[in-house]
Amino acid sequence: MIHQYDLVIVGAGLAGLRAAVETSNHAKVAVISKVFPTRSHSGAAQGGIAAALGNEEPDCIEWHIFDTVKGSDYLGDQDAIEMMIKEAPEVIYELEHMGVPFSRTKEGKIAQRQFGGHTKEVVDEKGNKKRVPVLRACYSADRTGHVILHTLYEQCVKNNVKFFSEFFITSLILENNICRGVIAINLKDTSIHIFHAKAVLFATGGYGRAYRVTSNAYANSGDGVAIAFRAGIPLEDMEFVQFHPTGLYPLGILVTEGARGEGGYLLNNNRERFMKNYAPTVMELAPRDMVTRSIQTEINEGRGINGKDYVHLDLTHLGREKLKERLPEITGFAKTYAGIDPAVEPIPILPTAHYSMGGIPTDLYGNVLANEKGKIIQGFFAAGECACISVHGANRLGTNSLLDAVVHGRRAGKTILKFLAEADFSPLPTDSGESDKEYINHLFSGTGTENADVIRKILKSEMTNKCGVFRNETDLKAALETVRTLKERFKNVNLSFKGKVFNTELMEIIETGNLLEFSEVIILGALERKECRGAHWRTDYEKRDDVNWLKHTFAFKTDKGIKLKYKPVTILNYQPQERKY
Repeated sequence: MIHQYDLVIVGAGLAGLRAAVETSNHAKVAVISKVFPTRSHSGAAQGGIAAALGNEEPDCIEWHIFDTVKGSDYLGDQDAIEMMIKEAPEVIYELEHMGVPFSRTKEGKIAQRQFGGHTKEVVDEKGNKKRVPVLRACYSADRTGHVILHTLYEQCVKNNVKFFSEFFITSLILENNICRGVIAINLKDTSIHIFHAKAVLFATGGYGRAYRVTSNAYANSGDGVAIAFRAGIPLEDMEFVQFHPTGLYPLGILVTEGARGEGGYLLNNNRERFMKNYAPTVMELAPRDMVTRSIQTEINEGRGINGKDYVHLDLTHLGREKLKERLPEITGFAKTYAGIDPAVEPIPILPTAHYSMGGIPTDLYGNVLANEKGKIIQGFFAAGECACISVHGANRLGTNSLLDAVVHGRRAGKTILKFLAEADFSPLPTDSGESDKEYINHLFSGTGTENADVIRKILKSEMTNKCGVFRNETDLKAALETVRTLKERFKNVNLSFKGKVFNTELMEIIETGNLLEFSEVIILGALERKECRGAHWRTDYEKRDDVNWLKHTFAFKTDKGIKLKYKPVTILNYQPQERKY
């Protein structure tokens, strides 16, 4: 079946829906989603969305820009960061006017809380300037992503956006550097659908499911990133994977940074607030990469609780009423999944794979890049976590993710409208969808002997143990060899269930192929980057190396394997310096 739309958006999280809102009054728009839109992973974001509104204490855009640059370990492109931060207040007020129910101050303004790495400049009693945590994260209790997602979905319904829920994208129609649409499977009956479009926006989210312990939804298997890579599009900075410091032990479910923003303590087995040893100025509100390494170090050195692989997040001193008002979802999670009442006992937490700083390279306006020199692919756009602009560099600050998704979904939408004003439908290749049909038929009729679930479990274990919080050359080489072996085994994968209606085994096989596709890129990028920077921490190198590695990694898929090239970081007002907090 062939569908035709001016714009096809793949992914129904914040970036995709914000782009749909921006374009749907002026174009025929379809949104394709693997899950029902309001089940998109953006809804799991808890703590807030950053903007220098200054509603509860003085703040300014310049401070937010500096914090983001510093938080990125100076790998973020400063022109991209500046644009995002300057647009942040306007974007927040737009969301408010759409109906997002933000928590409020006594004066009725949007409430704001502290988050790791977000600071303001103050002068101490000796006249010395220093930076201390600032109230910058706009929030709705601990359900911020959830309420923004639902609000944007309502706006899309109002604007008659067409949703194709439970459709699974399998490939991109790209010919002569022009994007002409996408191919998708309808999970309801396994039928192949061709979506012919003037423009395509990928807003497919991250790829945390490559790891064993992750805060990511099951749907976050990096499909868009893998599909783009197979289509010949490079991937940027894939070695930078963020591990959130506080995942609920042992599942990895997110325990929002807002819990520490409200005053939570991290404690080791000795009941010591150990962050004083790692970031004495801001303690628990250091950037995520630093807090994660601190927790992992405590665990590795035997100071986990009772010698186990977790430490405690203590919220007991906050009181039951504050927990009920500010952190109701976390309170519920702790009770449901850990059998713990956080008002009377601490929550067990461990680092969990959380966010993807790398992804599909774009320019400042959402155009996907064909190479490291800035060549644009006509009609193809990306926004949100699957895209790399790069505003997060080597480490993302908390609450900048929702900001990234909404700002760049909005901005990509504006870019697309300008593109559509002059664009026509490019002809579909005559063989569109044929290779997808052949692959699906091969799986249904094949006699493979390999189990995708077994392959996936081995991959997750390798990525977690050898390409996780801490990395070294020996482990990375071993992981690379394993992944390449798994890719060969995957060619002989078996589909045991032959039913056509909601065949989730088929979906999981395709997802496993996607995980293998980009995991090799993550490992290879990490192996080649011989330094410590942000979330990429090589124990066999002592520090960051700006002389040799202040640059973005671009990975290309070639007939001879993955080829890496590099692109300079854009430096404007802030020269790289040592990160201290």
